[in-house]
Amino acid sequence: MRRGAPFADGGGVDGTGALDLARWQFALTAAAHFLFVSLTLGLATVVTAVQTWAVLRRGSGGDGGRDAAVRARMVRFWGQLYVVNYAVGIVTGIAMEFQFGLAWSGLGHYAGDVLGASLAMETIVAFFVESTFLGLWIFGWNRFGPRLHCALLWVVTGTAYLSAYWILVANGFLNHPVGYTRTAHGIELADAPAVLANPSTLLAFGHIAGGALLTAAFFVAGISAYHLRRRGTSRPSGADTELFRRSLRIGVFLAPPALLWTAASGGLQLSAIAGHQPMKSAVWRAETAEIARLQAELVERFGPGDYVPSQGLVRGAALLMLGAFALMLYASAGSALLACFRRAVLRFRGWHVLLMALVPLPYVAMTAGWVFREAGRQPWVVYGLLRTEDALSDVSAGGMRVSLAVFTTLFALLLAVNWWLLLRTARRGPGAVALGGLGEPGEDERDERTPGDGPPAGRDIGPVPAY
Repeated sequence: MRRGAPFADGGGVDGTGALDLARWQFALTAAAHFLFVSLTLGLATVVTAVQTWAVLRRGSGGDGGRDAAVRARMVRFWGQLYVVNYAVGIVTGIAMEFQFGLAWSGLGHYAGDVLGASLAMETIVAFFVESTFLGLWIFGWNRFGPRLHCALLWVVTGTAYLSAYWILVANGFLNHPVGYTRTAHGIELADAPAVLANPSTLLAFGHIAGGALLTAAFFVAGISAYHLRRRGTSRPSGADTELFRRSLRIGVFLAPPALLWTAASGGLQLSAIAGHQPMKSAVWRAETAEIARLQAELVERFGPGDYVPSQGLVRGAALLMLGAFALMLYASAGSALLACFRRAVLRFRGWHVLLMALVPLPYVAMTAGWVFREAGRQPWVVYGLLRTEDALSDVSAGGMRVSLAVFTTLFALLLAVNWWLLLRTARRGPGAVALGGLGEPGEDERDERTPGDGPPAGRDIGPVPAY
């Protein structure tokens, strides 16, 4: 078996190797789960910032009061989308946990003493703290005071990033093991601060945080552009127009700093990789002589084997990531300029179509970056300590085929349901959002009724908090 290949020669989903099938399964499900995480982190940050600004503007007279009311409706609309993505994403995260015991029990036996604590902390943070406070935020609308309600969302967002950090503590150790001692049966934790401050963890955390903001920026801008583009044929209410005008500007102006942050943290990661994963760095740079030298060095150190990761996969993923980054850079620079002109924001339909088309790009870039990070580590699951083939559970190829089919079907279904719900909620607009009470009547509905008419028959107008 060629350990450095993405899958064994002649293997893959059509082959018979349990290792190949297990790697396919983990790669597909982890990539799918990552799509939920990136939007959850970024959208939580945007909603928190908007709600905080609405609370700070609370009680202002004139334009300040109207500004707070619009921002309160923004919180409800984007908050609804965040809740949908979070809820479905939790299910994918639970399904991911089963794979460690089902397919990769060797990793738990060898490095469980180091990895177990961080994974347990992530579970505590995500399922107990984050979910509890999110429930209080969802059902506490109009029950808690504005400042307390906003503080709940700050806790939710903070714990979301903390949850991501704990996962990256484990992943950072896999890529750059530190703070451990060897035993007869594996490794044990020896220096917890070293593991928590692992450069591989901290750099990846900064990179993912920037990527999450970038995902949210293009998501918010794209959905806002969709609604603004519809003004010619199915004009939303005046309140909706202002809501999406402001939302589009938030997304467009958030994208450039998020891109710069992501690029800077990514550059630091590439520099660090050259030190602790020189083979990955050599493959990325296509340094043939250096690859041969490192291969000979690793054979001498660890014994016979192919220690070169799949060059096509690693280099291709990196180029795809950089290509998507370049497209987003040019698009965000031009969009930031156009967003300075109110007429362009409201009426430039070609730009609106472009923003809608760009929504998938951050997902492409982040998935490609994850492939580069993980595929470039092969043939190791714990770099320099445990090979991927040695981490595999005692499972048959037939069993892995069934498992792969079940997990792939489940995750495909969850992705389809999530995006159907997101698109349905986004298309229907703020007036159909259930979070915090039903929306206000549209501009056209208000014009058709006298001030004393009350809500239209069959429609219950719930309270709309303006903080």
